Amino acid sequence: MKTLKRITFNPEVMGGKPCIRGMRVTVGTIVGLVAAGRSFQDILQAYPYLEEADIYEALTYAAWRTEEIEISLV
Repeated sequence: MKTLKRITFNPEVMGGKPCIRGMRVTVGTIVGLVAAGRSFQDILQAYPYLEEADIYEALTYAAWRTEEIEISLV
């Protein structure tokens, strides 16, 4: 997997959940918004400090984690 530079882990931020660039926005929040049908533009309006690349990287990380979990179950 390519190196993800926008996903951070810090036990003092959101309990160590994967976040976007150390901010209090979790990968799960972004993935949930996309799954609920929100457009990238909607997300960027709701979180103006995010960048489109943050959303793509959150989705990339979530997809990688899903594959990793599937492989470990086999």
